[in-house]
Amino acid sequence: MAMGDIDLSTEIKHYYRERAEIIIENLKKKYMHGSYADTKEEALQQIFDLIPAGVKVGRGDSVTLNQLGVFEALTERGLNEFTNPVRTDAKTGYNPPREERRAMQRQVLLSDVYLTSTNAITMEGTIVSTDGSGNRVAAMCFGPKKVIIVTGCNKICHDVEDALRRIRDWAGPINALRHRLKHAKDEGLGWGVLRYTAIIDGNQPVEEGKIHVILVGENLGL
Repeated sequence: MAMGDIDLSTEIKHYYRERAEIIIENLKKKYMHGSYADTKEEALQQIFDLIPAGVKVGRGDSVTLNQLGVFEALTERGLNEFTNPVRTDAKTGYNPPREERRAMQRQVLLSDVYLTSTNAITMEGTIVSTDGSGNRVAAMCFGPKKVIIVTGCNKICHDVEDALRRIRDWAGPINALRHRLKHAKDEGLGWGVLRYTAIIDGNQPVEEGKIHVILVGENLGL
């Protein structure tokens, strides 16, 4: 068997890029912006290009952005005030109590730029996200002046029904296990992280470009 029939990474990249191009066109119709990044490194550079020096940046809980190393890179760049409600001090082991985290989550709603991911995006350019606490989906819908959503092309779904199924059968249960195994939180076999769902089908025309989706040609996040 030829090596080309074993390694299908090139074919997958082409497939992801073609689907992303369709979604980007559909995002435009809904007054949102979109772009494609072939790799995590390209995605990180696009994020930097979208965040001017001096603006306030907030984040949502996101495995995808953790995989990109976004927050370490932003801290190292040192050009922005950065609110990180899910931080834990690696040196001291300090883990902020719930009320302190809640205060930061509310502060994030006043950010100039909000960074997050999503659980699913449809071919028609509809963004579908589910939270356990609702802070992430709240910030995606209202508050921050600009929302940058970074998502791996593995999260592309045919339609909203397909997206909700993906969240229910895959992203929710795996995320619950992540919290249970890595953060000692019992979220109840997936249902505890499926309390708040937002289906974003576009910006108002006066807010064109408020949401910018970066589609990455890699398998990222949940």
